[in-house]
Amino acid sequence: MQNENAANVSQPRGRLKRWASRIFLLVLLLAVVAAVVGASYQAIENSADARRFPQQGTSVSLGPGFDNLKLNLDCRGHGSPTVILDSGLGVPAIGWNPVETEAAKFARVCSYDRAGYGWSSASPYPRTSTQIVKELHALLQAANEKGPYILVGHSFGGYNVRVYNGEYPAEVAGMVLVDASHEDQVSRMSPALQAFMAKSNEQIKRQEKLAPLLIRLGIARFAQRNQGESPGVSKEFGREMLYLQLQPKFIEAAADELALFSESAKEVRASGNLGDKPLVVLTAGKMVPAS
Repeated sequence: MQNENAANVSQPRGRLKRWASRIFLLVLLLAVVAAVVGASYQAIENSADARRFPQQGTSVSLGPGFDNLKLNLDCRGHGSPTVILDSGLGVPAIGWNPVETEAAKFARVCSYDRAGYGWSSASPYPRTSTQIVKELHALLQAANEKGPYILVGHSFGGYNVRVYNGEYPAEVAGMVLVDASHEDQVSRMSPALQAFMAKSNEQIKRQEKLAPLLIRLGIARFAQRNQGESPGVSKEFGREMLYLQLQPKFIEAAADELALFSESAKEVRASGNLGDKPLVVLTAGKMVPAS
């Protein structure tokens, strides 16, 4: 009798295990199918965007000592001195398009994608201002762009152009800082804002680890499929910007620049001042509501 009871109990347990195994295999199969579909969606849409948004500029090899790094350089117009545009953190070189188009009417002006950005390849080196400046210097030499230059830095780009002047002062004729970052900006924030910034940076670090996977599986693209339009920016330009930003190399480069922001600030402090070179500082004004 006891053996019969044990057999009766074991039968439902066996069926339950079989059903659990089948459900697990089904979920696993669905996950694999979803991953394949997502990766295919990302590949197809990314390929379509690559045809829709061709490279603006030329890929220039930096030569020995930079691990085959190629940076994208877009130069327009004529005149001297040449104007070099350096973007803010997280902004590919196409962010300068309106400025570069107008400036090219009276000067030679060049924008470039930092390593990992836009059409530039990724760099294995830490993304500090000093390393970025070394790469920019090598880029301009390899492209045979003649100095001295007028350096224009927006936000984090302001760090870079100041460090460039410290490293290569003879190559700098003047400077324009456009809402540039300040090396003491974090320490001057209120304690509450510093705590908020620290928390935000930690969130970004966690997202950085997950973001490349979300991009490769098409999840990030699908989630932002209806985005790309901002005030004052055409939808087409917004989509191009989104295409360039939805790349693992871009996410990793921007996150590394942010993680080493305080190190870059130290490099700016050590870079010295401009001396008697011309300096223009531009600061955003208040937005005027449309009537």
